[in-house]
Amino acid sequence: MQTQTQTQTQRPAPNRAAARSGRRPLTPSGSAAPAEDAAVARVPQYYSLVDAGDVSGLFALFAPDARYHRPGYEPLVGHTDLLRFYRDERVIAEGAHTLTEVVVSGAQAAVHGEFHGVLHSGQRVGLRFADFFTLTPELTFAGRDTFFFTPLV
Repeated sequence: MQTQTQTQTQRPAPNRAAARSGRRPLTPSGSAAPAEDAAVARVPQYYSLVDAGDVSGLFALFAPDARYHRPGYEPLVGHTDLLRFYRDERVIAEGAHTLTEVVVSGAQAAVHGEFHGVLHSGQRVGLRFADFFTLTPELTFAGRDTFFFTPLV
């Protein structure tokens, strides 16, 4: 398991002192899980792309059949749903994520952090969040589950 504690989303560096499993666990399909060091770098990249408004860049991080579960929305499945969400449905206009912790074990990554930004309505928002990612061996996101420490956003 690899753990990274981080206070900003800009160019996080892997925590070299973190414990490492020394082996590559198998995913449910029996294939090798992605390397934990690479996953620790990949996950914060997602937040940097979201904060920059780079929909094409973040879209490329998801597997073609990825599933995304987010409070207040039907599950998003596949690139078409993800693209529609990020371009047309996401209620957040702009903002910045601050990651406080990234924990990776095999093909699973857990993130805890804060988001501060502005909704399309003009309302300012600040909240804590937790995300859970499942990565493919190619380091794309096969799944993401988001939880907010506030009423629906």
